[in-house]
Amino acid sequence: MNDLDLRTFSMRFTLRQLAYFVAAGEVGGVTLASERINVSQPSISAAISQLEAEFGLQLFVRHHAQGLSLTPAGQRLLHAAKALLQQAEDLHGIADEVAKSVSGPLQVGSFRTLAPMLIPELCKGFLAQYPAVKLQVSEDDEAALIAKLRRAEINLALTYAIHLTDDIAFEPLAELPTYILLPADDPLAHEKSIELSVLAEKPFILLDMPLSKEYFLNLFVTHGITPNITARSVSPETVRSFVACGFGYSLMTARPMNMAAVNGKQLAYVPLAGDHPPMVLGIATLKGLRKTRATERFEEHCRELMTTVNLPGMAPMR
Repeated sequence: MNDLDLRTFSMRFTLRQLAYFVAAGEVGGVTLASERINVSQPSISAAISQLEAEFGLQLFVRHHAQGLSLTPAGQRLLHAAKALLQQAEDLHGIADEVAKSVSGPLQVGSFRTLAPMLIPELCKGFLAQYPAVKLQVSEDDEAALIAKLRRAEINLALTYAIHLTDDIAFEPLAELPTYILLPADDPLAHEKSIELSVLAEKPFILLDMPLSKEYFLNLFVTHGITPNITARSVSPETVRSFVACGFGYSLMTARPMNMAAVNGKQLAYVPLAGDHPPMVLGIATLKGLRKTRATERFEEHCRELMTTVNLPGMAPMR
């Protein structure tokens, strides 16, 4: 069907009308058809009349008190109507199969600092169970991930519960306490925990990502401390390399299993002393957006693997 046909084509009959016509044609009468499909006789008669008016054809010969018999045109239309109804049933079956299967595209967003640790292991296990899913991952900061959810560019985001708005649903999965990142040879590296005030005068390397930096800087504000920021970067690996080279310390929540920076120098993770609210990691989705079966299964997969005491790729906190 070409573009002109699509503009002028108009369906002026329904599958229900065809079904009523087929029922009457197969049993040869409105009364028997009414009993067979449990539909009132007037509804069946009206459907037949509407089809005859639409097609400009007489479909039945009415026999007083003896039911109906199909005209030659009615016989041809009966075969075509039955085929069309079967195709409609097949289409419904295909749609049902698609709805119940775990397949198709799945767009997962991940907070940039977490992606190298979480995503590969999560994806490997998930795709082993559901190989028909076409999974793609988008890495970004929290604000950008929320924007992508609103534009329906991603189905879900693994991110922190920071500045969430009413249109975003969030399911918490794990809590990540803030820790102090130090060079492995720093004199404080073997402490059980460190108060932020102890580090007040030391050079601070800031992870300068939207929302994350506000969280970390607010920790200083709460203690009435002004951090001595000597370097900053949007890249967690760059921050880790600065710290590993002895430029200062940093604050982070994600704990890569690899205790070395990309430059090969060793690092230490020391808990931040005091009562500080942890970062809450979980699944963010757009409210009101119908979830695909693949999305639901990936969420279930995340619930099984992501907990406070056990996160893929994450080093334990001493």
